[in-house]
Amino acid sequence: MRKPFIAGNWKMNKSVTEAKELVSSLQKKVKDVENVEIGVCPTALALSEVKNLLADTNIKVGAQNIYWEDSGAFTGEISAEMLADINIDYIIIGHSERRQYFNESDQDVNRKVKSALAHQIKPIICVGETLTERKSQETENKVRFQVKADLAGLTADEVKKVVIAYEPIWAIGTGESATAEEANRVIGIIRDVVRDEYPQVADKVRIQYGGSVKPHNCIEIMKQPEIDGALVGGASLDAASFAEIVLKTTELY
Repeated sequence: MRKPFIAGNWKMNKSVTEAKELVSSLQKKVKDVENVEIGVCPTALALSEVKNLLADTNIKVGAQNIYWEDSGAFTGEISAEMLADINIDYIIIGHSERRQYFNESDQDVNRKVKSALAHQIKPIICVGETLTERKSQETENKVRFQVKADLAGLTADEVKKVVIAYEPIWAIGTGESATAEEANRVIGIIRDVVRDEYPQVADKVRIQYGGSVKPHNCIEIMKQPEIDGALVGGASLDAASFAEIVLKTTELY
């Protein structure tokens, strides 16, 4: 059985002080959880402080983005090499907001994935369709293309370390959510793509759902057989809400 992974993407929220307060509160609420992996992804500014606070706990720490080069004249960017130096566990790559607002392509995502893996950091690769694509019945084509492009050139051993997050763009931050059955269907398609390319590891790759995951709908989502966790947005900014999602998930495993 794949171990479920509940990760919080804080986006551009929480000062360093607020980040420390949030994880301190969260850790107390989930300190006894063993059957669910837990992660938080604060802003780059707070990564080092949060990582230090969560050392020797059951909560992993992830970054929200990287650049694919290790160093150089890339003002404002951070590299996987830098994150490896402070023992960051995960990196979110290809989030829809990075694709939409910063024009990241699947080629960019693929380069970042390779850089993360080269430095022993696990990527959380985000894929998903827009509302227009959904209405045009293009969901399957879109996620198939993204998964193939984002994993291009990886070995099976590398793919085994990757987490994929299906996040329908139309559901992010809107309060809307795909039905649990629809999310499960699309995640099944994503796994089929991985199976076509990497049959030996497809059943080991964890695929999360991300799209307005809240305490009230997390159990229905997590009951689905293809869904291995959640990439949580707004609800992860509140320790009680995020802990409730984690604790409800533990009841299913």
